[in-house]
Amino acid sequence: MASADTETIYKGKILTVERLGGKWEVVRHQPAVAVLVLNGQGEMLLVRQARPAIGAHTVEAPAGLIDEGETPEQAARRELQEEAGFDGELTLLTRFFTSPGFCDEELHVFRARDLRASKLPQDADEDLEVLWMTPQALLDGLRDGALVSSGPSVAAALYGVLALNTPGQSQTGQDQ
Repeated sequence: MASADTETIYKGKILTVERLGGKWEVVRHQPAVAVLVLNGQGEMLLVRQARPAIGAHTVEAPAGLIDEGETPEQAARRELQEEAGFDGELTLLTRFFTSPGFCDEELHVFRARDLRASKLPQDADEDLEVLWMTPQALLDGLRDGALVSSGPSVAAALYGVLALNTPGQSQTGQDQ
């Protein structure tokens, strides 16, 4: 949607800030992926990691940016391997814009099933702890303030709660 009256305010590695029409500040951000995994006990695969932007450790679904030349599915597979040490069958659940009022970041959310061990090295700046937690425990921790998370992880938890409590769905999630 860039036009002749678009001014670049800042250009960085993963984002650019523009001023559109002399008044709207817009963040142009690389697209990203997140991966939902539910095991046979109805627990979600999550990672705890430091997030300097908010000065806190978060509990999130494995996620990351789509690299140049990658498809969203390739990025989801890579992130699952780097962050959690697994690979599996991936299905796109949905995609959405994370904060369209000011940012064009598009997030692709995948579900992984039939997990198998497959580890890639973590990014040099990541220090992750893998956790298994029920979607309800994540939502409860967010509600009482014991946990901090991100929009995609909250959406994944809500999806997990719905998948486990919807008539006709397996109570185990059958993902692992």
